[in-house]
Parts: sequence; C-alpha cells; structure tokens
Amino acid sequence: MSSVDFLAQEKIWFDKPRYDEAERRFYERPDGSSQPSQVPTLSERFIDVGANTILQDIARARENIQKSLAGLKTTLCNRGSGQPSLSRMSQPSISSAADQGEIICRIKSLELENHSLYKVVDDLRAALSKLDCRVSVLEKAPAVATPATAPSAPYTNGTTVQQKTSAPVKDEEEDDDIDLFGSDEDDEEAEQLKEQRLKEYAEKKAKKPGIIAKSSILLDVKPWDDETDMVKLEECVRSVVADGLLWGTSKLVPVGYGIKKLQIACVVEDDKVGTDMLEEEITKFEDYIQSVDVAAFNKI
Repeated sequence: MSSVDFLAQEKIWFDKPRYDEAERRFYERPDGSSQPSQVPTLSERFIDVGANTILQDIARARENIQKSLAGLKTTLCNRGSGQPSLSRMSQPSISSAADQGEIICRIKSLELENHSLYKVVDDLRAALSKLDCRVSVLEKAPAVATPATAPSAPYTNGTTVQQKTSAPVKDEEEDDDIDLFGSDEDDEEAEQLKEQRLKEYAEKKAKKPGIIAKSSILLDVKPWDDETDMVKLEECVRSVVADGLLWGTSKLVPVGYGIKKLQIACVVEDDKVGTDMLEEEITKFEDYIQSVDVAAFNKI
C-alpha cells in the first residue's frame, strides 16, 4: 500500500474533546437525570461556542484533505497505466501532417527555381559560344593590311607628271648625306678636349691641400734617482724642437722610493716626426734622463 492510499483511508477522531466534555457533564449530575445540576456560567458558554467553531473548521479541513488525496490518487493511477488520452495522441499526428505539407510545398518551390536556373545557364552558354565563334573569326582574319594602291599619276596628253615622285628622291639623297658615326676629325677634337679636362682636374687636385696625418703621443721620461732636478729635466725635454712637433701638458707621477717620472704629451705629424726620433733626441741629455718610454699613442 502506498503512502497516498494510507493517508486516504486513515480516520482521525477530531471530535474527541466534544465527547469528553459530554461525558464529564453526564457524570457530574447527582441523580443521573438529563437536567444539569447547575446552570452553566457565561464563560463556559463562550468556551463551548469557541470549541464548536474550532471543531467545525477541523472537520472542513479534513474533508478538503480527503478530496485532494483522492484526486492525487486518480492522477497517479492514470499515469501508471501508460495509456495516453485521445487528445494527446491526436495532437502529434496533426502537427506531423502540417510539417509534411509545408516540406512538400518547399520542395516544389525549389524544383521550380532549379528549373529556371537551368534555363538561365543554357542561355549563358549559348551566348558564350556565339562570342567564341566571333573571336575566332576575327583572329583568323589577315592581320597585315593589303598595301595601299599607289595613287595614279595624272595624265596630260599621254604623258605622266613626275612632280610628286621627285620629292621622295630628294629626301633619300639628304638622308645619305648624314654621317651617323661621325668623321675622324670629330674624334680628334673629342680626345683633345678630354685631355685638356684631365689636366685641369689634376692641377686642381694638386693645389688642394691634402689631409695631414697627426698623432698624439704620451711619453714617460724617467730620471736617474730622486736627487735629479725635475724642472731642469722638463726644460731639456721641451728644448727638442722639430718641424711638425708640438709639446703639450706635463705632470710628475710618483714611481717609488721618492722617485718621480715626467709624463709629457705631444702632437706630431706622422710624415715628419716619429717616436724613434723623439727617443733619440731626448736621451741625449744623459745627465738627467735615464730612459724614455711611449705610454700612449693615438691617431688624430
């Protein structure tokens, strides 16, 4: 038995308080007669009226519950049987028939359109074949035009006039006089002009001053000991004079044990002054200078 059937068949004693009250009143009578021993008070009357209304509401609710449970049971039984109603069976058949009719109409319209398209394609093919024939005919036609007939010379008493034909002959004679390759005299003049221009270019290039290559040299000049006069040593170094030699700044750099070396810079022209010549000239002052080394050499 399902839960729905159980609830439909279940009975509840909603009137039990009413019967309990009636039983209590019966036993409260002294002689057991139907008349009550005492008159009920006003509050008791109100309680009885309220209880009656509550009991009536409960009864109505019970009836409604039973009706709803009965309706639910019938619907469940119909679903469990699995037999659809006639209205449900008729609706899909009607909708499927309508869909089939619409599909058939669409197929007929597509067939008509396809037929019309076939006609258009046939017309286009015929037009293209005509155009192809015309183009082939034009291509087969002779490309070279027939030579124009020479104008007939006018006749005067049986003799032809020669004035018009004499003009082309004169033009041919003038064309023969033109020398396309030139004569030997023109070649000699062109060579002379070329030589003259080359000489002028060489003279201009010789007059233009060339770029002088220069270098920046940093020399380390070392004394014999710490007692050497470094001021005198610098004077000896700067006393070396040569074309293309320019002395720069100098400073004393400590070496060790109180000995200092002279570090002096100079700018020289590479074509006129070299490092070997500077070393030879500076080391001539043997009283003050022990050795000369090139610390840095940079092209300018």
